[in-house]
Amino acid sequence: MGQTLRPTKFKDVDLNDEFFDSLKAQYQEFSAWFKKKALEPVYVIDVDGGKGIRGFLYIKVETEEITDVQPPLPSKRRLKVGTLKVNAKGTKLGERIVKRIFDHATLEGVSEVYVTVFDTHISLINLFKRYGFEQKGVKITPNGEELVLLRSFEKLTNDIVKDYPLIQTSGRSKWLLAIKPEFHTDLLPDSILKTEDPESVADVPHANSIHKVYIAGLSLNRMKRGDLVVLYRTTDIQGKAYYRSVATSVCVVEETYSRKHFKDADAFVAFAKDHSVFNEQQLRERYADGKPLYIAKMTYNAAFAKRPTRGALLDVVGIAPQPKWDLRALSDAEFSNILDLGKVDESLIVN
Repeated sequence: MGQTLRPTKFKDVDLNDEFFDSLKAQYQEFSAWFKKKALEPVYVIDVDGGKGIRGFLYIKVETEEITDVQPPLPSKRRLKVGTLKVNAKGTKLGERIVKRIFDHATLEGVSEVYVTVFDTHISLINLFKRYGFEQKGVKITPNGEELVLLRSFEKLTNDIVKDYPLIQTSGRSKWLLAIKPEFHTDLLPDSILKTEDPESVADVPHANSIHKVYIAGLSLNRMKRGDLVVLYRTTDIQGKAYYRSVATSVCVVEETYSRKHFKDADAFVAFAKDHSVFNEQQLRERYADGKPLYIAKMTYNAAFAKRPTRGALLDVVGIAPQPKWDLRALSDAEFSNILDLGKVDESLIVN
């Protein structure tokens, strides 16, 4: 299932699982440390079928000066990634873990996130650096020298990915983009509705990824890099749109294309397959069908804590019923009001 980060406690995790062998080998004190943490919360990612572990994430909030790294980090409210290991196997679980780390950073109101990692873990280092972590020092331990990687939430780099999940609103165009119910939660699992079954979300790359590819016949290239998009889940067969169509998420546009951008179906499939809800065969058929084809790649920045209905968007926000709500521009005030109704954490919004 897509909701793969299962909260539990250290005492309920099997330290003898072979998953931990590499951590025991690299950190001589790992087993003793693990047992001391018995009552503390942790996330695990289960192997399909529930037999074994393929991911482990321990995070905690710190406020004191960090003196065991060089140079020391001054006192500040920050989130420490204490232990992280994942066997992603092509599922983009690394991105999903980064998103969960950032979700906690937002929830805890921290200024920074930091992690220490050996320089041999190149793929993990590259993952962190992709999302704005920078090397700020080293940590000397009996196990060797680790790099200190830190991500600040107090400044922007003006890079959409490195700034993720922060949302820069000033000077950006805003849009409302409709998505059908059968695609919505598969693409945006953190925006699942209370009426939906979480077990229905598959553990596949596009569900786990921070980056989403939206494919449609709409002229998505009206949107430009940096534009802000409110995803609007249209109604299902169970009720009227006024009550059941809802705004659920906010994304940031990375790039938009049309069919002519891709030299052939192979190029289109290579671009879309890990971030779209469609499988390879469906993508090939869509490329070949001759119908208008537009593609938007976006970062999935925030799921709304409360989902404003179409009724609220009409009556409270004041969005006119026409033109049709497939892809339509929003004013700054409309966008701001939607985020207020959706109870998006204010710390994510940078004016």
